[in-house]
Amino acid sequence: MCDLGFAPPSNGYLSIDQLNQPEIYYPLQIMICDKCWLMQIVGGDYSINIFNNNYRYFSSFSQSWLQHAEKFVSMISSKLKLHSKSKVMEIASNDGYLLQYFVKLGIPCFGVDPAEGPRLLAAERGVDTENLFFGKESALLLREKRGLQDLIIGNNVLAHIPLINDFIEGLEIILSPNGTITLEFPHLLELLKNNQFDTIYHEHYSYLSLKTVQGILHEHNLIIYDVEQYPTHGGSLRVYICHIKNTHYKIREDAINNIIRLEEDYGIFNLDVYMNFQEKINQIKRDFISFLIKQKNEGKLIIGYGAAAKGNTLLNFCGIKGNDLIECVIDSSPYKQGLFLPGSHIPILGPDYFSQKHPDYVVVFPWNIIEEISENLAFIKKWGGTCVKFIPNFFCINQESS
Repeated sequence: MCDLGFAPPSNGYLSIDQLNQPEIYYPLQIMICDKCWLMQIVGGDYSINIFNNNYRYFSSFSQSWLQHAEKFVSMISSKLKLHSKSKVMEIASNDGYLLQYFVKLGIPCFGVDPAEGPRLLAAERGVDTENLFFGKESALLLREKRGLQDLIIGNNVLAHIPLINDFIEGLEIILSPNGTITLEFPHLLELLKNNQFDTIYHEHYSYLSLKTVQGILHEHNLIIYDVEQYPTHGGSLRVYICHIKNTHYKIREDAINNIIRLEEDYGIFNLDVYMNFQEKINQIKRDFISFLIKQKNEGKLIIGYGAAAKGNTLLNFCGIKGNDLIECVIDSSPYKQGLFLPGSHIPILGPDYFSQKHPDYVVVFPWNIIEEISENLAFIKKWGGTCVKFIPNFFCINQESS
């Protein structure tokens, strides 16, 4: 259905000492099941190799994402009437970016995350974290240790689960009788509509529609009682889930059915949509390479911005090696600065680069926060610099003629 060739793990950033060592590449292909319509990556479970002590994705370095998290905590605390005796758990809690707001409200909470680096940073924010992978077995252990949970949060974790049924079974085990689970995940509909192939990488095992998630939950005696759409990560869904026998919440059937109808109307449950996807992304590949070569031949200086996993998918799919076409990538996270992108080996530098050089073009890789980034980089207009992105198609920002 979609073949992006072979690529190293997209968050597998390299030190200078690793540049001359062998680098492991895995197949990056996805297939769609024409029975349940779950889209998944082809291959094995790479999670042990990805979520290790060198995992360098930290949620707190995006201000827009922090604002999204803070708004959610305020809303859900009021909606569920959470208090000092409530129990809140977040799966894939990362560096405590979200749970820190529950801590401030005095609502008991803890996180679950397998990556050691983010866990240590979360501890500095007063966020208690269990350092493990979540599933049926760990849910039983956590239930014994922490009790049933009134609210379970999973933001952008469902796609990261190699054994999705085991994960959902774990949720059912540890959820209190009248508890709520909220899951946020990028919507497959937006991936297909907007050519978001760069969100395909080894951390993402599944690509999810509402109807498919609804079916998986039902198999484990869980039901969606509400759903909301958000622009985060290029277009996401937030689903509210409870036990199937729970009568505490009113099911908003209209909201749920409206989104499923959008999926059906676009053709998500028809193989033709998937068969046409490869050519769309091949065109983006050709446009991206042509742009880089053209500008380089004209003597332009091109850099990247945001050492994001999605950028690494794009660069590796396009076969970009070394910094001949893109001199460097700027990233605000000190945990990535001084390292090199996996596969392409482009160096990652800090924002002080702009005090030394004035690039003509800045390729923004995390296009999902393009507004935040273009505002932060507005100063490059002083020397005629321009921000560009390529997903879902080529677009110039910070340029009056765009």
